[in-house]
Amino acid sequence: MIYELFYPLKYHYAWLSWLNVLRYIPFRTIMATLTAMVLTFLLAPWFIRELRRKQIGQVVRDEGPESHRAKAGTPTMGGALILLSLLLPTVLWSDLRNPFVLATTAVTAGYGVIGYLDDYLKLKRKSSGGLPGRYKLLGQTLIGGAAVSYTFLLPARMPADWFAIRTKLAFPFAAFSKYSVELPLGLYIVFAVLVIVGTSNAVNLTDGLDGLAIGPVMTNAATYLIWAYIAGATIGGFSLATYLDIPHIASAGELSVFCGAVLGAGIGFLWYNTYPAQVFMGDVGSLALGGGLGCLAVFTKNELLSVLLGGVFVVETLSVITQVASFKLTGKRVFLMAPIHHHFEQKGWAEPKIIVRFWIISILLALVSLASLKMR
Repeated sequence: MIYELFYPLKYHYAWLSWLNVLRYIPFRTIMATLTAMVLTFLLAPWFIRELRRKQIGQVVRDEGPESHRAKAGTPTMGGALILLSLLLPTVLWSDLRNPFVLATTAVTAGYGVIGYLDDYLKLKRKSSGGLPGRYKLLGQTLIGGAAVSYTFLLPARMPADWFAIRTKLAFPFAAFSKYSVELPLGLYIVFAVLVIVGTSNAVNLTDGLDGLAIGPVMTNAATYLIWAYIAGATIGGFSLATYLDIPHIASAGELSVFCGAVLGAGIGFLWYNTYPAQVFMGDVGSLALGGGLGCLAVFTKNELLSVLLGGVFVVETLSVITQVASFKLTGKRVFLMAPIHHHFEQKGWAEPKIIVRFWIISILLALVSLASLKMR
């Protein structure tokens, strides 16, 4: 919005020539990051007080670790603050005509609404069971499907280079980079929706300890920021994407602004969410942030690499699937408790130790993912 409103003024008033800086994605990304961070820091104390005043507190599930009983009543639905601090800077500093930004912010906001309904029902019923899973999945699929269809089926709104690669799955790293698979359009849309919905729910499963989910979310967002900028950057007619042998998508660079806003909002939220947490994210935050990360994977053409980059989320999800399947088939549990972070709690690991070690793993996975840029 700021770009669209103020950048044209430089052509009418010579003394406003400095507004030329708004052309540059790095500048607007930094401003979006700072705006999101400042918003979170300014609003969080008031927001947490209001949650306490309205008695919007965490409902601890009965089958969870015994140590979590002490967390009952801690203000939850802090993800609403993340959404505000994320979406407002994105609207302010990005080019709102960009279809990738529109689709990603729409999914993030839409999944936030689903998460809000889930959290609201948990609080209303005083139970850890909120919105039934089938309704959550239906809502996520419809929203994700609409966003993906918007970017895949409207050629007039999309850059020409996007339609040359939109249905291709590129394999990262040197041993596999020469291979790619092009899926039929309909099949790829289904696959892309699965990536978005799966990532959303994977982040939701990871959100079980103080600050556990927001750390990998920020790490993933920072990595996608780099990928998005490189995918769209052209410097003096030279394409960074071509040099690094990744898909060049002219409009994808604008997603860096969204990633910066995620990073800024995440840093501000972590100040209050770090152990011992003053506020929890809730499904309103985890589903929304996961949906946004899923869109970033699809629109930067890193669908397969996202399995490595989001390895923490993948392992958390697989631990739940393994636990449920094993118990139903054999009556035995593979883990002491699932998701896997609870397994380590049951083994006696202190909560901060689990959180920091998962963060370290997430950072290492991000570095390996970025290393694939030159391993081609």
